[in-house]
This record gives sequence, C-alpha cells and structure tokens, in this order.
Amino acid sequence: MYKSKIKTLALSISVTVFATSLILMPGESLEASIRGLDMWWEIVFPSLLPFFIVSEMLIGFGVVRFIGVMLEPLMRPLFRVPGVGGFVWAMGMASGFPAGAKLTARLRQEEQITKLEAERLVSFTNSSNPLFIFGAVSVGFFQNATLGIVLAAAHYIGNICVGVVMRFYGGKENEESRKNVATSGKNGFILKEAFTALHETRLQDKRPIGKLLGDAVTSSIQTLLMIGGFIILFSVINKMLYHLNITTFFAEGLSALFLLLQLPDQLSIPFISGMFEITLGSKLTSGVTEATLLHQAIITSFILGFSGFSVQAQVASILAETDIRFKPFFYARLVHGLAASVTTIIIWKPIYKRFSDEQLSNAIPVFARHNDAFWTDMLFWFKTAGPVITISSLVVYMILYTMRTRA
Repeated sequence: MYKSKIKTLALSISVTVFATSLILMPGESLEASIRGLDMWWEIVFPSLLPFFIVSEMLIGFGVVRFIGVMLEPLMRPLFRVPGVGGFVWAMGMASGFPAGAKLTARLRQEEQITKLEAERLVSFTNSSNPLFIFGAVSVGFFQNATLGIVLAAAHYIGNICVGVVMRFYGGKENEESRKNVATSGKNGFILKEAFTALHETRLQDKRPIGKLLGDAVTSSIQTLLMIGGFIILFSVINKMLYHLNITTFFAEGLSALFLLLQLPDQLSIPFISGMFEITLGSKLTSGVTEATLLHQAIITSFILGFSGFSVQAQVASILAETDIRFKPFFYARLVHGLAASVTTIIIWKPIYKRFSDEQLSNAIPVFARHNDAFWTDMLFWFKTAGPVITISSLVVYMILYTMRTRA
C-alpha cells in the first residue's frame, strides 16, 4: 500500500512537471514535436507499413505456420522457441522496431506460442532495421557508411546473444507447451507436415481475401498511429529533460563511470539522451569531437541495442494486449546493449580496418565510398516519398474505418 502511494505521488509529480515545462517552453516543445513527426511520417510509417500488412496476410493464409514447421528443428534447440519464431526474427530485422513485438503478440493471440515462448521470442526479435543503421545513423549522422557495417554486425550479433541467453529464461517449462511439436518430423516428410499445417490454418480463418486485406491494413495503421504518438511524446520529453538540466544532472553522475571505462565524459549526455530516444542519442554521439570513432561506435551500439524508452514504451503498449510480461524484454535490452558494445570492440579492427581505407584515428571519415551514395539516395527517397505514402495510407484507413462503422 505504501509503495503504491509513493508510485502515485511520483507519477503525479512527473506529469505535473512535464505539463508545466510544456507551458513554460512552448517553442522548444513544438520544435521537438515536429522533429518526432518528421521522423515518423518520413521514415517509420512508410518503412513499417508494408511489413505489417504482409505479416498479417501471411499469418492469415497460414504461411507462418508453414515456416514454423520447417524451422522447428533450428529454432527449438537454439532459442527454445517454436519454428514460427524464425519468421518473426527475420521480419523484425528487416522492418525494425517494434515489428518483432507486434508479430509476437499476434502469434500469442493466435495461441501458436506459449507465454514463456513469447517472452523469449519478443526479447531477441526487436532490432533496428538496416535503413536506420546505415542510412540515418552511419551516413546521416556520422557520414561514414563503413561504420554501418560495424554497427549492423554488432547489433545483429548482439541479438543472437540475447536469444541464446533468453533460452535459459523460464527454467523447465510445462511439457504441455511442446505438445504441438513433440511429434514433428515423426509422421513422415517435414514438407508434407508443413503444407498440412498451412492448409488447416487457412481453413480455420474463414475471412474472405478482401476482408483479410482490409483487416490487415486497418490493424497495421492503428499500430503505426500509436507508434507515431510515442515517437512524438518521447521526442518532447527528451527535449524538456535537457532544458530542465535533468539530463545534465544524470550525465554528471555517469562521468565517473565513463572515465573508469576509459570513455570521454563528453559522451555521457548523448548516452542519457539515447536512453530515452535512439535517434537523438545517436546524433548527439556523432557530434562529440573529443571522442574517437571507436568510442562513438561503442556508445551508439549500446543505444541501438537498448532501444530507448521510446521504443520500449511502444513494445509495452503492444504487449499489454496479451499476457506477455514486459520485464523480461527490458532486461533483454540491457543485455543487448552490453553485448553489442562488447562486440563492437571485438570486431572493430578486423572489420573496420578491412572495409575502410582510412586510418583508425580521431577523425570522422567523410563521404568517400560508393556505399554512401546508395544509403543517401535511399534515405532521400524516404524523406521525399514517405509523407505522400503516409498521407495516402491514412486516407485509405479513414475510408476503411468509415465503411466498417457503417456496416
């Protein structure tokens, strides 16, 4: 009871301070809101929407069950999750945050995975997509596409490390959770089994193709609207914390730890900012000239692995619709951040030295490689076409929603 009252008081004070800061600093609040909105409608919405819609269709048609049976011999021994986890893992890496959480929640609602399996799966299937790592961070902030190879390798290797660590989560679960896969491969050819599962799933979903597509579009856009709200909210929160000197206060406390780890204390403010929102944290990290490129890469890798409270809030909102607990996901983000940072240190010389013509120094490389042009063009395309795609999709959503309410 006492803890509950303390929590209520802390939440009330926090919201009151935040509301007061919005009133006192309307200009900074508007600037942060626009920055978050630009990020959402230029890149996040157009890059995630196709993956979300296609994922819903694949689940409805039974293709995910097919993939699950085929990948069961790989995913079960390695990560202690069903074969369908391979689909979630691949889609999560390709599309980025928080696709892994959405797909995991969807599979849990379909009862294709158990609660423990879902908590393991969601922990290592949420990651940054290549466009963000190469286009926004490496080329956009650091102006160095070669750095993206190191960051991406460390990020996805860290993901695998998290999956291996989380396989021990939950101890010995009830054997009933494996009853659907215990006989997998014993009844004959695995391809035949997979096709049978696909066909049965398709028959169970009695929605016509048009209805299935409409539901996929509606569900995907609703999720993306929620994601947009979180991105804008945490962009503003991050800005307010900085202007209220709260970020600086925590950064000073971290300075001693950074010096102990032989990292420049100037990286502490970008680190704290990245704990809340990965885009701003990565951008601030790239601007610390007192740090070497390796130091910047270590901090950026942790920020990408930890994902920031903004992404974690998005995941928590998605998981709230199921019985999947958020706490294992949070601990997994800490493991991911640490694993990615350590991996960056290990692979720095063999990978960066191999792919870069530059000497390892304090200097940040400039545009000098063909890779830069590709990711720059890709990022420019999203910034140009992204808003058009977002607005068009919202119009389609409003039409579908109106038709559904009238029906």
